[in-house]
Amino acid sequence: MTDTATVTRLLLAWCDGDVSAHDQLIPHVYEELHRIAQRQMRSEQTGHTFQTTALIHEAFMRMVDIEAHWNGRAHFLAVAARVMRQILVDHARGRGRQKRGGGQIAVTFDEALVISTEPGSELIEMDDALKRLEAIDPRKARAIELHYFGGLTYDEVATVLDISAATVDRDLRMAKAWLYRELRSDW
Repeated sequence: MTDTATVTRLLLAWCDGDVSAHDQLIPHVYEELHRIAQRQMRSEQTGHTFQTTALIHEAFMRMVDIEAHWNGRAHFLAVAARVMRQILVDHARGRGRQKRGGGQIAVTFDEALVISTEPGSELIEMDDALKRLEAIDPRKARAIELHYFGGLTYDEVATVLDISAATVDRDLRMAKAWLYRELRSDW
């Protein structure tokens, strides 16, 4: 794991237009991006078109085009997690998969993922549910995204959202319960 100060310094330099900072940043964040991508791919079917490395590269290419003013390592990783999730959702939607079908099986809520019998449908259902939660309570939706999809710790989520770790804990518990109820009602 790389020194947070080094990553933050490189991110700020990149924002200021230093192209070499971007190139220096990659080795410092690659391991963490790989961990986030693996976490995202965990819900995908075996043989998915995207491999972990391809997901990282696609996300990084999209992030290069984002004109963001990075607030540090946690902010960068949060955006990376969101971009990776959106890539997978876009891919699932683009493949024309049905959103819902008959014959669902009983499931448990595990790490904010719901498994159904249709390949890719759980990601689309979760994305739709997160969008509904975001319309009601954007902070709770963001906390779910940062912690479960981005793998950020409670303290890192608290830093990104500018709230306490205790508030992160409460938000995550409430958001998980809301998502569980919401996803179960879709069936």
